[in-house]
Amino acid sequence: MIAICPNPFRDIALTCTRKVRKLLTDAGFETAVCPVFADDEPEAIPADIETRKLSDIAGTCTLAVVIGGDGTLLSVARSLHAAAIPLLGVNLGTKGFMAYVEPDELEDIVRAARGESKISRRMMLSVTLEREGEIIHRDQALNDVVLHGYGDVIQTTAWCNGDKITAIHGDGIILATPTGSTGYSMSAGGPIVEPDAENILISPICAHTMGARTFVLDPQRTVTVKAEKLHGRKAYLSVDGYSVADLKNGDLVTVRRSEHQILMADPGRRSFYEIAYEKLK
Repeated sequence: MIAICPNPFRDIALTCTRKVRKLLTDAGFETAVCPVFADDEPEAIPADIETRKLSDIAGTCTLAVVIGGDGTLLSVARSLHAAAIPLLGVNLGTKGFMAYVEPDELEDIVRAARGESKISRRMMLSVTLEREGEIIHRDQALNDVVLHGYGDVIQTTAWCNGDKITAIHGDGIILATPTGSTGYSMSAGGPIVEPDAENILISPICAHTMGARTFVLDPQRTVTVKAEKLHGRKAYLSVDGYSVADLKNGDLVTVRRSEHQILMADPGRRSFYEIAYEKLK
C-alpha cells in the first residue's frame, strides 16, 4: 500500500495527486489518498476523491508520498514517527529542502515504490516540558524545538548534561536537528548541517548579547532549557512549527536524541549540496 498525502491548499483540486495515483496504479501498486490539513475544511477535497485516514493504513504502508512543502512533510512525519515508513516529498512549496521530487519528476515515485531509492535516516529529538516538577507535555521533533516570546524579550538558560553553556536575553532559542538546520535555525544564524548527520544545534534568536553563538553538540547530550524572568511576559513552546504550550516562568524544556528516526526516500537526482545551493542562492 502506498499512501498519497496531499496538502489540498498546495495541490489545488488534487491535480498532482491524481497524476501520482495514476502512475502508481498503472505500475501495479495499491494506493490510498490521505489528505493533510483538510480536517477543518473538507470542502477542499474534490467530491470524486475517496480518502482514508493515514493512521488507519499506516500498518500496511510501504511508502508515503507527501505532496506539498516541507510543512506538509513535517506534519506527516509527526504522524508516522513511530512507524518505519519511508517518506518521499513532492515539492509544491517554496523551498522544499525535504521534498526531493519536483512536479516534472513524478516518475521517480514509481522507482521509489519499487525500492529503487536511497533511504536517508533522519535523527529526531525527544521533547519534554516540565512545570513545577511535573512533565506536562511530551513530543517528538524532526526539525526543531523553539522557545519564543510573544513579541517580548525573554531570557532562556541552557544546560548540556547539567553544565551551564549559555544564557540568552532575546527573542528566544532554537534546538534543532541536522534536518532542521536549513529552517528557522539557519535564519537565526545557525550552521547548515548535512541532514544525515547526528547533532543537536542550539541557536539564539535575536540575542541582546554580543557573545551569543550557535553550539553544535554530540547527539548523546541532554539539553535542558529554562524559561526565566518572564514576569508577565508571554512565551510559547513550539515543536516542528506547531505551538504546543504557553510557557510559564521556571518551565524546563529537555531535549535528547529520540529512539525514533524518520526514513526519507531519496531518488538521488541531486545531492544535498546541490539542493542547498539552488534553493539558497
